[in-house]
Amino acid sequence: MSLAAGFYGLRWYGNQQVSADRDTEFVIVPGDSLGRVVRRLSTDQLIQYPEVFEVFARMKGVAAGLHAGEYLISPDITYRQLLNKFAEGDVRYYSATLVEGWTLKELLQDLNNHPKLLSPIEPASVSLALGKYVQGVPEIDNLEGLFYADTYSFEAGTTVESILKRAHNRLQSVLTEEWGQRAKGLPYKAPYDALIMASIIEKETGVPSERPDIAGVFVRRLEKRMRLQTDPTVIYGMGDRYEGELNRRMLRERTAYNTYVIHGLPPTPIAAVGREAIRAALNPSDGKTLYFVARGDG
Repeated sequence: MSLAAGFYGLRWYGNQQVSADRDTEFVIVPGDSLGRVVRRLSTDQLIQYPEVFEVFARMKGVAAGLHAGEYLISPDITYRQLLNKFAEGDVRYYSATLVEGWTLKELLQDLNNHPKLLSPIEPASVSLALGKYVQGVPEIDNLEGLFYADTYSFEAGTTVESILKRAHNRLQSVLTEEWGQRAKGLPYKAPYDALIMASIIEKETGVPSERPDIAGVFVRRLEKRMRLQTDPTVIYGMGDRYEGELNRRMLRERTAYNTYVIHGLPPTPIAAVGREAIRAALNPSDGKTLYFVARGDG
């Protein structure tokens, strides 16, 4: 009789809701024991009768299966559901968005300022930190454009380096996939050349649907050995010296990125890109135009 009463008592206990009047963050640190977690839950006044909670947790077999991480505990969750959350590792996720057209400097600034990402990386040391993960890239000292523009979900405590590694791996995957579906006869020696072109297309694009047309103009200019003559490359080559306005002197200045001066592509991408810019670079619109046509709607 007493065993049955105890069983039903624990069952009743497991269906009780946590003592919270709003969503509450709770962190399980790597290496935390069940007892330590129960004590913190009690200290935070999230549970009643902590001794019973620990017995209930052991009875459910959760003691050895607690997943570390940051959890969001809602007021309507029961003790049973809370333990299931801990056992399944249903941790809270955050997100960071790498925007198409961002430079590596802008991208790092945003990631370094994210309150839930650890271990900031300064622009000057990014090649040292991530160069060993990057393969098949001529300009290993400049990792510009090698991180795929997308939104990345992560747990609290994730490092900036971890996000960048994921973004680079994603870029390599998309670039390889799109390279395999490229149009014939393009003036690229390798996928990296297409990535450089994609970054120029991205910076020149005002309306997303225009990417293939912009790509068509640039590809035809390359084929005819005409200079690309695109302002974003000039701006990138000037770095911090650019203050918001180009003049003729700047367009004549010889830098590795000034496509008014050099022939062909600049040595590296000039910004982060997504799939659509890569696809446009590899499947440009057909036509004969060699210049952009100004339109009244921008």
